Amino acid sequence: MTKKEKVKKIIPIMEKKFGNPKCELNYTTAFELLIAVILSAQCTDARVNIVTEKMFEIMNTPLEFSEASLSQIEKMIYSTGFYKNKSKNIQLTSKILVSEYNSEVPQDMEKLTNLAGVGRKTANVVRGEIFGLADGVTVDTHVKRITNLMGLVKSENPIKIEKELMKIIPKKYWIVFSHYMVLHGRSTCVARRPQCSECEVLEWCNFGINKLK
Repeated sequence: MTKKEKVKKIIPIMEKKFGNPKCELNYTTAFELLIAVILSAQCTDARVNIVTEKMFEIMNTPLEFSEASLSQIEKMIYSTGFYKNKSKNIQLTSKILVSEYNSEVPQDMEKLTNLAGVGRKTANVVRGEIFGLADGVTVDTHVKRITNLMGLVKSENPIKIEKELMKIIPKKYWIVFSHYMVLHGRSTCVARRPQCSECEVLEWCNFGINKLK
C-alpha cells in the first residue's frame, strides 16, 4: 500500500472520530492567537491558555506589548518555559506589527515567518485558523512522532516532514490533518504508552502492526 493510499484510509476514520476540530488555544483575535502559538513552543496548550487568560486581560494588542518592558512580559509568561527568549520575540514581533503592519497580523507566509519567533509551524497555524489558508501542514511534536510511527514519513526534520506530508495528503486536509494527529496523540497514540490494541488506524501503522505481532 502506498503512503497516499494509507492517508486515504486514515483520514475518514480520524474525521469520524474527531469531526472538524479547531486549534485548542484560546484567542479572540489574530494577534492573540499569534502570541499563544509563540508561547506554545515546548509548552502544553492547557498551560498557555491559563497564562493568556490572565495576560490578555492586562494587555492584548501589539501596541501594548511593544510598550511593555521585557520584565513585565517575562513575569506573565514565566510558567510557559523559555520565557526570556519568548518575551524578546513577543516584544519585537509586536513592535514590527505596529511599525510595519498597522498593528495587523499579515496573511502572507513570508511576512509572518519574518516576525520574531515565528517559523512555518506558527505561520501555518495562524494562516489556517484565522484566514483559512493552507501553505502546508503544521508539524508539531505529535505530528512528527505519529507520522513517523505510521510510516508516512521517515525524518525528524519538521521541514522535511511537512514537504513529505504535502505530497501525500490532499490539500483540503492540510489544516485539519494536524489537529487529527494532535488529538489522536492525546487520546490513543500517547507518547509514553501508545494504546496500539485500541487504535482505530492500527492496520495502517507500521509501528503498531510490528508491536502487536
